[in-house]
Amino acid sequence: MVTTFNLQVEETNTQGQRLDRYLSEELPELSRSRIQQLIEQGHVQLNRQICTTKKINVKTGDVISLDIPEVRPLELQAQHIPLDILYEDEQLLILNKPAGLVVHPAPGHADGTLVNALLAHCPHLPGIGGVQRPGIVHRLDKDTTGAIAIAKTETAYHSLQAQLQAKTARREYLGIVYGAPKTESGIIDFPIGRHPQDRKKMAVVPVEKGGRSALTHWQVLERLGNQTLILFRLETGRTHQIRVHAAKIGHPIVGDSVYGSGRSLGVNLPGQALHAWRLNLQHPVSQDWISVIAPPPETFTTLLEVLRRRVSL
Repeated sequence: MVTTFNLQVEETNTQGQRLDRYLSEELPELSRSRIQQLIEQGHVQLNRQICTTKKINVKTGDVISLDIPEVRPLELQAQHIPLDILYEDEQLLILNKPAGLVVHPAPGHADGTLVNALLAHCPHLPGIGGVQRPGIVHRLDKDTTGAIAIAKTETAYHSLQAQLQAKTARREYLGIVYGAPKTESGIIDFPIGRHPQDRKKMAVVPVEKGGRSALTHWQVLERLGNQTLILFRLETGRTHQIRVHAAKIGHPIVGDSVYGSGRSLGVNLPGQALHAWRLNLQHPVSQDWISVIAPPPETFTTLLEVLRRRVSL
């Protein structure tokens, strides 16, 4: 069931207010952060057009429609799903996530997720960092493989979150892209937000239209004809950041059917050829630095071998 609010801006002191502020004043039962979330998710229409920009100013006569989808809390169940553990102690857990494994339950993926597996491995995990995403401090896309850190205590959760926000935790990815970059390294600096037409996708979106700053560092590791092995380092962690940025500069990730052609170059890939290779962070208690490398999956290494053989012919 969806609850809908229909509003028309009157000629009062609301003239020129930001959309999110106007709605929070008109609908005091909703928090401003909740309203901002609904705007970003495409649940607000301004003059019968979907509006995903919270900063836009309203004017007299504007017609605003806001839909609030029914919230159905998920009942999380522990499920015994094999985990590839790279590091574990009483504070944190670092795993090598396989392709196809969704990190946390969401519509369409009610179970069989990494969170379900974690609840079986760490029965005390519920409640750490949130009921629906216990222990999760950062995510990997369903078909992106590699290292992901899980907090097993509240201390670890807040420490890892702070490290990610302060950009002291270092996340490096291996990606195979189409094409051959003209330079050996660079920085991609384009803001990212929800795609204005396709709400399931992300896109490069100007900050004034709701995009959030996003920085990706990249370096060529190996040139393979018309494909290239690249090391990506995230400075920010926006949804689909590397995939969006790589496509924006004309070198989409091989096998990415959302932001590229999806062609697998003769190797049957489960998704995009993107792997979270190395994770560096400080231990939440001892403050010692931990550096973990996640071995790439067989499909990734097979693709590299195939491309190397083609270049050598």
